[in-house]
Amino acid sequence: MGKNYISNKDETARMFKSDFLESLSKVHFSVPLFLYIPIIFLFIYRANTHFDLSIYNQLLLILFGLIVWTFTEYALHRFIFHFNPKSKLGHRIHFIFHGVHHDYPKDSKRLVMPPSVSLPLSVLFYYLFLRLVGNNYVSPFFVGFLTGYLFYDMTHYAIHHFQIHNSFFLFLKKHHMKHHYKDYTKGFGVSQPLWDFVYGTTFNTDESKEPGNFIENES
Repeated sequence: MGKNYISNKDETARMFKSDFLESLSKVHFSVPLFLYIPIIFLFIYRANTHFDLSIYNQLLLILFGLIVWTFTEYALHRFIFHFNPKSKLGHRIHFIFHGVHHDYPKDSKRLVMPPSVSLPLSVLFYYLFLRLVGNNYVSPFFVGFLTGYLFYDMTHYAIHHFQIHNSFFLFLKKHHMKHHYKDYTKGFGVSQPLWDFVYGTTFNTDESKEPGNFIENES
């Protein structure tokens, strides 16, 4: 990914000639909440009315879904969003999917995944998990998976745009800002750094060797 231009303003770049396609690429950060919270409750309702699952088993499946989301988040960010083919078309696709975010990291309309992308992906993931875990267990599992996704999207927006004082979210913000401003080949976890530690893509913890002002510049 090139670093020829990085904007620190809440501004955007036009990606499509078509006004319709351009509109599909932008979304207010609250849209995923209004869209996916009802879906999550629908799957909770389905798990409790259609299948004979104890609360304990449902909680285990929700937890399993959350864990699977954390790995999905890491894998998508590392291997899909940062896959940069050599062809002109490949560069164009890469810019649309993720390069634009690194050039315009404070663009408030392109910080959460637009429904034009997230809905088709969620359908694909649902049917994949339906095959893997079965009809009896997929509902609570998918509750955990979607909850993890929502936490990721809201965390991503918050660490770019909110004044953060909580120590945990400050840690996540610092981790993610290093990905943007220090080394984009590391720090692929956004809502948590678990898999960065597992796969060795986290950052040096020696603060004395790291720039001290990239967090402040983003606050």
